[in-house]
Amino acid sequence: MASNTPKAGPTGNGPIRVVIADDHPVVREGLRITFRRPGIAVVGEAATGSEAVERVRELRPDVILMDIRMPDLDGLEATAIVKEEAPSTSVIIITSHESKDHLRRAIEAGAAGFILKGMSRDALIEAVKLVKGGGSIIDAKLLAELLQEMGSGESHFRGDSEGDLEALSPREQEVLQQVAGGLTNKEIARQIHCSVGTVKNVIQRIIEKLGVSDRTQAAVLAARAGLLAN
Repeated sequence: MASNTPKAGPTGNGPIRVVIADDHPVVREGLRITFRRPGIAVVGEAATGSEAVERVRELRPDVILMDIRMPDLDGLEATAIVKEEAPSTSVIIITSHESKDHLRRAIEAGAAGFILKGMSRDALIEAVKLVKGGGSIIDAKLLAELLQEMGSGESHFRGDSEGDLEALSPREQEVLQQVAGGLTNKEIARQIHCSVGTVKNVIQRIIEKLGVSDRTQAAVLAARAGLLAN
């Protein structure tokens, strides 16, 4: 169900606009209470996968927290639709069980990653802030391993992004390759002999040029185009 929050699109200076999608009312209530603080606004809720898609169409949130198991359309299917229609919205999958297969499928669908139900309030808030800022909530080395699987054809990953990558400068392509290779910002800064702040700025430009929502999906595009280190 949508809230009475104004339906303006996301802005750079306003609060992070969040939609919560989970078929359990108690879970939604708990998350809504967790995010009841300055800088974050829960603008809508959904109890099914189809409702989640409709909330995104209607509200264009910055972030949607998406349960995997929901009626009529599961969270991964809903994520794929959301990312097709609203690529600037970051999707965080919320789940009760940690699974590498679920993580791989979530990334393939377009998610920024997933978090476990029951994690601390501070960790939930940090995760939302991180993806809104273009960061990744997935361990860099694990992400690199998953991307290698995608690039090797061992997954159902699909698409063609070479044209998107042509918009990047040689330096930006180099940094993107290092992101996809599992390097942290600090490690990248050492590799290209610049400050961590400069690396963050380069990654933000990459995200903007590729039209993706976060670092994870920028790295996925690199895997899709074969821009992975050997």
